Amino acid sequence: MIQRVQTLWLLAASICGFATLKMPFYVGSVGSTPAEEFTATTNMLLMILTVAGAIVALVDIFLYNNRPLQFRVGLAGLAVSALNIILYFIYTKKYDAGAIALSAIFSFAVPVFFLMAIIAIRKDEKLVKSVDRLR
Repeated sequence: MIQRVQTLWLLAASICGFATLKMPFYVGSVGSTPAEEFTATTNMLLMILTVAGAIVALVDIFLYNNRPLQFRVGLAGLAVSALNIILYFIYTKKYDAGAIALSAIFSFAVPVFFLMAIIAIRKDEKLVKSVDRLR
C-alpha cells in the first residue's frame, strides 16, 4: 500500500485538504471593516466539502485492492475539490478589497494531487491487465 505512488498523492491531498481548514484562502475587507481571513471554516458548506474531500482521499488510500473503485472514488474526490475551489471564488466576491492568501496554494494543490493519484491508479490498472494477458 505505502509503496504505491498513488498512496503518496492521496496522502498529500488529504494533508492539504485538512490544512485548508486553518490556513486562509483570502484576506479581504467589506466596507470600512478591518481585513478578515476567509478560511474553509468561515462557511459551513465549504467546511463540509473540505472535510469530505480530505476524508475521501484518506479512504481512497485503503481501496488499493479494488483499483476500479479506487479510480472512481478518486474522480469523486477530484470533483469535490474542484467544486470547493469554485465555491471559494464565489464566496470571495462579497469582499470589496482583498487578495488571495499565499496559503491558498493548499486549496489548489488538492485537485492536482487527486489528478496525479488518478493517473497512477490508471497506470497500475494497465500494468495489471498487461500482465494478465501474458498468462
